[in-house]
Amino acid sequence: MRLTIIGASDEAIHTIECAKELGIETVAMDGNPEAAGLAAADIPIVVDITDEKATTNVLKELGTDWVQTVPIGRYLTTTGAVNDALGLPGISKDMAVLCTDKYAFHKALSSVGLRDCRCELIRGGASEWIYKTDDSTEGALKDKGFDYPVILKPRYGSGSRGIMIADNEEELKDILTDMEDVDEDYIVEECLGGDEYGVDAAVTEGRLHTVLVRYKINTPLPDRQAVAYISVDPGSDIYAGITGYMNRVVDTMGLDECLLHADILDTDRGIFAIEVSARPSGHNLHNLFTPLATGVDMAKEYIKYRMGKPYSFAPKYTKPMMIHYFDMEGTVNTVPNRAMAKKAVSDHGARLIDWNCNIAPGDRLDSVTTGHSLMYRGYYIVEFSNRTLAPTIADAVCALFGMDK
Repeated sequence: MRLTIIGASDEAIHTIECAKELGIETVAMDGNPEAAGLAAADIPIVVDITDEKATTNVLKELGTDWVQTVPIGRYLTTTGAVNDALGLPGISKDMAVLCTDKYAFHKALSSVGLRDCRCELIRGGASEWIYKTDDSTEGALKDKGFDYPVILKPRYGSGSRGIMIADNEEELKDILTDMEDVDEDYIVEECLGGDEYGVDAAVTEGRLHTVLVRYKINTPLPDRQAVAYISVDPGSDIYAGITGYMNRVVDTMGLDECLLHADILDTDRGIFAIEVSARPSGHNLHNLFTPLATGVDMAKEYIKYRMGKPYSFAPKYTKPMMIHYFDMEGTVNTVPNRAMAKKAVSDHGARLIDWNCNIAPGDRLDSVTTGHSLMYRGYYIVEFSNRTLAPTIADAVCALFGMDK
């Protein structure tokens, strides 16, 4: 059997390794000949994965049993297009569009009461930014009656790229004036507050399998970049609420035969999906943190499912664990080693599970605004007896670094 990965970044390597362990041949496709996943695959192919036709033609000739998704942004749609063209199992192009087009996503969920906020599409490349609906109605944004603050996001893509916040109409006008030369569609959406969570899940044969719910510790708005995740007790009310909500989301979006990642807000208007995508989570979550916290390797279980072997996405346990990225700011003078971190964590009643620090003395660490500005630094993972210890442990580890602002 043979599986294909479209988008062969370093975050594809775990899936390739799982496939090899199970005796599956791997094809990796990417437009970057230096992509790390190409070197790891059995059959590396350099192709522009933004070109659906070219990607499809390569696989039509080569042959594959399925395309397995890995962490990827907008061009998840290429996987859907390939599946449609070749009759492969997995997500369709329509499913992928709902995952990557924030405006289409909002319309689909808000139409059934699953996203309670005002959201408008604004067209770029004009001398004056305007909203424009599908029936060609257009006008000034000030006529839309937003509840401020509002958040501006690129219509396509993922992560924190290009996100801005306006606290009132005047600020929104100033932002749009500064963006006059931006030739890209954006959405303007009421910005809701609340606790944020991540979800790791899978959908097989029409059934949602929740593997892990993770509480997020974020940077302040507008970036809302996660600097840590803490596993959520599956017996908690919020876990049950998110699982019930996600069942409705999956049904509404028509998602099936896929791995799944979602970002969720628990707001005063109810549970609210920020983003849902038919691919696994990145940032060392699906490949490292989730297996450690639950005993479930989602990539491996999905491969077994496609092979017709026994599989299970049911968590064997949910350990009270945290993955924390290094979010300090300033110039680094001294860096602790693993032994020092282990002792500091142990002194606060926790156990160091993993330590991966790529920071060196002399490094200048800027403020965290995107995943790219954070992930190269590394991470640590701890297990504790009580999740309330998380802030104390994070402070203790941070204090081990000698920093100048």
